[in-house]
Amino acid sequence: MPEATDVTDHGGGVWSIPVPIPDNPLGHTLVHLLDTDRGPVLVDTGWDDPTAWDTLTAGLTACGTGVAEIHGVLVTHHHPDHHGLSGQVREASGAWIAMHGADAHVVRRTREAEPTQWLDYLAEKLAAAGAPEDHLAPLRAARAEGRSSLPGQRAALPDREIAPGELLDLPGRRLRAVWTPGHTPGHVCLHLEETHPAALRGHGRLFSGDHLLPEISPHIGLYEDPSDATRTDPLGDYLDSLTHVAALDPAEVLPAHQYAFTDAPARVRALLDHHETRLANLRALLTTPLTPWQLAERMEWNRPWPDIPYGSRNIAVSEAEAHLRRLVNLGRAEPVPGTEPVAYRAR
Repeated sequence: MPEATDVTDHGGGVWSIPVPIPDNPLGHTLVHLLDTDRGPVLVDTGWDDPTAWDTLTAGLTACGTGVAEIHGVLVTHHHPDHHGLSGQVREASGAWIAMHGADAHVVRRTREAEPTQWLDYLAEKLAAAGAPEDHLAPLRAARAEGRSSLPGQRAALPDREIAPGELLDLPGRRLRAVWTPGHTPGHVCLHLEETHPAALRGHGRLFSGDHLLPEISPHIGLYEDPSDATRTDPLGDYLDSLTHVAALDPAEVLPAHQYAFTDAPARVRALLDHHETRLANLRALLTTPLTPWQLAERMEWNRPWPDIPYGSRNIAVSEAEAHLRRLVNLGRAEPVPGTEPVAYRAR
């Protein structure tokens, strides 16, 4: 159970509660509480876990309210450390749950998916990326044995949709939805268009979810949908969304991880520079043709490739593919004709 000191009062009817993420180096999700004239509203809820639930409910008590009083839940994106407890909050309070339509589609698709379809899709996708047989074998074994445990199948279906640019129906507050695709197709930031309580320079406050974090660049991988062959460009979407957020020039950013910070335009510039440097470095690696798997092996991660766990390697390959997609779209790389699995080279 958290002590009252674990809750941060950001002033002006806004608090944050650090809700733990089990076995994750991020440590916790900052769930934000926003007071409104119809009752308190949550921005995200945290991971679906008993300890996380106990922490969230104790944190709400420390903020002077309780889970039964929650009027609504605004979900920045569908990932389980943000949306996981939404259904339990709704059961305890009758609150509505709102999410961008693109991510609501992901939740619906995941709940309805036939697990074997996902195992087949993932195995085929990794094989096409050049994954070695010893990495594919566990997926094929799980498929053959009928083992099927997919994350997200308990995630709550939202009952409201967040429309980009919409001034949300929260009496007594001015909170506008800002669509920021990239980390997920339906990620949204929420711009509190009110004078900062400490009169900081800038325009209100921004609940930034995972889009804009003070020290971390969020994961950008290809959007996964076995039934949709659309060639998306998540990294391009993310970079465009960063520019959009910088133009808002909020006085303070309230992210879902780490800590609140100021000077969003400076942080955006740093992230844009980071990705431009990374794209240049990856293009330099492609002087020798590489498959997405081979590129992922050579990319810089927070630990050496042999130390990266199995599931995290799948995420890393998706990130390599997103960067390759961006390089191809920019005309800086191209697939090598006749290669199987497909290799890419610099242009």
